Amino acid sequence: MPSRRALLLSALPVLELDRGEIGFGGLSGLHLEDDLTLTAVSDLGRWLTGRLVIEGLVPRALVDVQTGFLRDGAGLPLRRGREGDAECLARMPDGTWLVGFERWHRIRAYRSLNGRGVYVEAPPGLDAAPANGGLESLTVLTDGRWFAIAEDLDGPVGGTVMAWLGGPRRWVSLAYRPGPGFSPTDACALPDGSALVLERSFSLLGWFAARLVHVPAADIAAARSGTILEGRQILSTRDALPIENWEGVSVFRMRGGLVAALCSDDNERSFQRGLIALFPLDLG
Repeated sequence: MPSRRALLLSALPVLELDRGEIGFGGLSGLHLEDDLTLTAVSDLGRWLTGRLVIEGLVPRALVDVQTGFLRDGAGLPLRRGREGDAECLARMPDGTWLVGFERWHRIRAYRSLNGRGVYVEAPPGLDAAPANGGLESLTVLTDGRWFAIAEDLDGPVGGTVMAWLGGPRRWVSLAYRPGPGFSPTDACALPDGSALVLERSFSLLGWFAARLVHVPAADIAAARSGTILEGRQILSTRDALPIENWEGVSVFRMRGGLVAALCSDDNERSFQRGLIALFPLDLG
């Protein structure tokens, strides 16, 4: 599709994406390269790429935007709904994209997001997840293992959800403990072997809240079947960002440091916004 421009001008240090200009909303999975190439997937069965323009750490615009439909194994566009509910995005070292889906719980691998999506072996037991509580978090760790977390599939111990390490033919089942009232919505790997997990909560009185936690590399390296992983909170969006439905997280390098990026899912509702936010990552 032709290049387009989606911009944000806001009093807050966030970028509000122009849903009308892009053609859709619902961004749920995010990947940002060091050269500021942004890639995202939507729970409407769509993908988006563009170049993020920043001033300091303030995102100002998304330019050179291209979009398309996620496709099945025959190359046909996935239909909105059960087929196309894409919730998480990860990239393999060889450039292959991994997309996790809810409702119809599965993972597809794409050499190109505009190409065919090939099934890969999903984590064991994922098919037991509630329709809207499946795979929202998926990342590829520096050692090559995949780290996956279900949003709402009960783990072996109260207060935990199912999680997995490994990948096809080598999945290991474990558990993840989010904060009280929170559910994991995305994850991304860090260069040292650790990972960030984005967690979200919702209530009618409190609306949305989110927090970002850090899972240490040593904990991940030592994880075995039945291990319970848990992160340390490093950011609360109630303190730092607009109250929105934050669902995607990615990390990139800039001037020798790490920068975390978050995106929010607007659910294509007039009273919600699709936002991009950046902040320096300090794990000290």
